[in-house]
Amino acid sequence: MENKIYDVIIIGAGPAGLAAGTYAGRARLDTLIVEQEKDGGQIVITAEIENYPGGVEGETGPSLVKRMSEQAAGFGAQKVKDTIVDVELEGDVKHLIGRSADYYARTVIIATGANPRPIGCPGERELTGKGVSYCATCDAAFFEDFDIYVVGGGDSAVEEALYLAKFGRRVTIIHRRDALRAARSIQEKAFACDKIEFMWNSRVAELSGDGILERMVIENTVTGERTTIEAPEEDGTFGVFVFIGFDPHAQLFEGKLSMENGYILTDEDMRTSIPGVFAAGDVRKKSLRQVVTAAADGAIAASMANKYLEGLDG
Repeated sequence: MENKIYDVIIIGAGPAGLAAGTYAGRARLDTLIVEQEKDGGQIVITAEIENYPGGVEGETGPSLVKRMSEQAAGFGAQKVKDTIVDVELEGDVKHLIGRSADYYARTVIIATGANPRPIGCPGERELTGKGVSYCATCDAAFFEDFDIYVVGGGDSAVEEALYLAKFGRRVTIIHRRDALRAARSIQEKAFACDKIEFMWNSRVAELSGDGILERMVIENTVTGERTTIEAPEEDGTFGVFVFIGFDPHAQLFEGKLSMENGYILTDEDMRTSIPGVFAAGDVRKKSLRQVVTAAADGAIAASMANKYLEGLDG
């Protein structure tokens, strides 16, 4: 229906957006989810999910997303495939401009997510989920007693290296400079860990393997010298975990919402700086980016949107 005004429009159909759709639909709100690609966000490339509470044995990203999508639809959340290119968020009715149509709603939940920043080297994309990972808590257990390499030198990289040291036979931090950028207290823990080694002034230039990560080319950032690291024959593979930052999908909201380092700022109830506009999941500033926290954010955002609407109607 042209110029229909929804109670809530959710931008993004990852775990945060789908959870928001479920809670909004269950609250009998007229709900529309706008997704530009396919449902699920980052987790659709996750081969196995072991740490989602209550997940079934053999749970994969696609299987979990399928159930989440069906659940949201079952509670009445509608869905459309479109890319939002501009937004007008002030006022009682929010206007979202898509490539295919215009959309109007009394509340908006932004759940556009974020992607881990890639190395950008040959072979990385093809071997993601096959030796290359961006999530230690998701994939550490797959590399128990294997060699693990961590790319990065900031707080996240060093903290995740310490976590991975509980699993791997040996963890090597690959950093393009000759000193870590992490906080001194975190550095000290890493230097004191006998399972953590360091590869200074180095970057990953290439990743390769026949269906699974088997070798890595390291380039010295000072001399340009290249070294090839092969998987130990008895293992057949090794892990490369990349922690060089995230790229939140929030450029659309720059100058329109309060943001910090590219992330949308919210309070604990997912409220942004504009009344009636909420953000959930990886797109907002937060300490832990996992499926379970994204889903929790979405549930809170939808519940708060409902309360906001009750206040307007009251």
